[in-house]
Amino acid sequence: MPAQILKVAPRPQPVTAAPLIRFAGVGLSFGRTEILRGIDLEIAAGEFVSVIGPSGCGKTTLLRLLAGLQKPSAGQVSMAGRPLRGPAPDIAVVFQDYANALLPWRTAAGNVALALEARGVPRPERAARIAELLQMVGLGAHAERFPAQMSGGMQQRLQIARCLAQDPSVLLMDEPFGALDAMTRHKLQDELRGIVRRTGVTAFFVTHDLEEAIYLGDRVIALAPHPGRIAHSFPVTLPPQRDQLSTREDPAFLALRRALFDFIQEASA
Repeated sequence: MPAQILKVAPRPQPVTAAPLIRFAGVGLSFGRTEILRGIDLEIAAGEFVSVIGPSGCGKTTLLRLLAGLQKPSAGQVSMAGRPLRGPAPDIAVVFQDYANALLPWRTAAGNVALALEARGVPRPERAARIAELLQMVGLGAHAERFPAQMSGGMQQRLQIARCLAQDPSVLLMDEPFGALDAMTRHKLQDELRGIVRRTGVTAFFVTHDLEEAIYLGDRVIALAPHPGRIAHSFPVTLPPQRDQLSTREDPAFLALRRALFDFIQEASA
């Protein structure tokens, strides 16, 4: 059977040149240990940014700073021109540990409802929104299932649906597919890319998988370690319509994969 091509509409261009997210001279230290140094990064609204680097380079720490879960020791993280001083309702985080991120005593619908309750969405409006979100992530027929009755891939879809229920401007993901088998991971990559482009949400995606970083991203940020710092920013020049087979065979994909691999090898030496 021929591979299915992920067809997505072109992303609307931002109406302003101002970045949605800005890291300006951001550093983080714990005592004498410097974790991040001199992070300068701008991310446009609707952009999908993948972040790679060797273990210990500060990828997750960078995500936590953007989530407002940690405060920088130097510099500033801002969103829409305003400093981030803590967790924000329009920034949602998808964690790798989906099993512990979900409430086991709530059904799929109940887990999505949690975010709507927190936003103060009136009860009469919740059912339609829950159904829409579950349908979006391929769980429309599983609203009454509990997390324990779902596969790992289904649980991760549910966590994404709950995050989208926050109606976020920014979706942060820390190795969200790392614990899944290859076929499930590829399917969720396609679904995630489609969701991001349909909703226009800005995505910040941390991964160790170089091919995943390229396949999903509009740009790949490469961090060097000790302390963590931005070494390179690689634009992804692939067409927006991507396929798990043909895209990975594209010469541009292979060239970028080699560049990222060489970077990791050098940075890990």
